[in-house]
Amino acid sequence: MRMPFRERVSRSVAKAVTFRILIILSDSVVIYLITRRFDVTLGVILASNIASTVLYFVHERIWDRINWGKRQARRT
Repeated sequence: MRMPFRERVSRSVAKAVTFRILIILSDSVVIYLITRRFDVTLGVILASNIASTVLYFVHERIWDRINWGKRQARRT
């Protein structure tokens, strides 16, 4: 009998946070280069990344419940 592998919530949170940091940095550079305004850059980054972080976390938790493509780790 196969036991499904489940990620802990803390792992999903860590993955979401580190991914968001990368996106914040890259988006900030692009938005600033386009607008040349720090206030606009900050406003867009804050709004979009709060929403994106929540959506990513929900997406990650839904996918964790789908067993397709998962394998149980073999014990050695």
